[in-house]
Amino acid sequence: MQSKTIKLARNKRGWTETEAAQRLGVSQSYLAMLEGGQRRVTPGLARRLKTVYGLSPTSLPTPDLFHPPTGVNNEEFAKAVSALGYPGFAYMKARVRERNPAEVLVEALKQDSLEPRLVEALPWLVMNYWDMDKGWLVRNAKVNDLQNRLGFVVTLARRVSERSDDEDRNRALEELEKPLEESRLVREDTFLKQVNTDVEREWLRRNRSEEAKHWNLLTNWRPEHLQYAF
Repeated sequence: MQSKTIKLARNKRGWTETEAAQRLGVSQSYLAMLEGGQRRVTPGLARRLKTVYGLSPTSLPTPDLFHPPTGVNNEEFAKAVSALGYPGFAYMKARVRERNPAEVLVEALKQDSLEPRLVEALPWLVMNYWDMDKGWLVRNAKVNDLQNRLGFVVTLARRVSERSDDEDRNRALEELEKPLEESRLVREDTFLKQVNTDVEREWLRRNRSEEAKHWNLLTNWRPEHLQYAF
């Protein structure tokens, strides 16, 4: 979380440094140092700032280089996405620690297989949190060889978003696609579903969308498969 973000959030609330410091449980002098970039924001304080200032989950901390685990339980992903407000899981009322949506997205894309209900939620994450740190996303996609998977999800999100008049979001998604396009991998990959036979592989190769073909992915996911697209 950048120091200017902290100061802008306080000013937006109309609070003095003293008033904000009291709400955050820190001293006024310490808050001044945070806003001046003289003190590092700890993960715990970042969460407190997010809550007190009403900031987006995209302000939550992420590791510089993220090496997500594989084989994560689908239910854990469902809870993480539910905590971020995905309407498809509103019934869950999950009580889990809210995470930065960029981290949840990269971790999901690292998996070999995800349930369709979770795959469907990924373009929504990109659309709803289009202010995610693009540099962090692209950097960690490259580290984990996920640029094609991420590029495909961003393309799906952009196709859906283009049906709205949200020009800022549409522009942001286009800007996120560019560096992913530049680092697009030539090798063919699956997309969050294990392909076990040559027959299935060939069927997917013949029936995939132009978007999937462009990103060298074996999948039949299309924008029209997303319930929130309409």
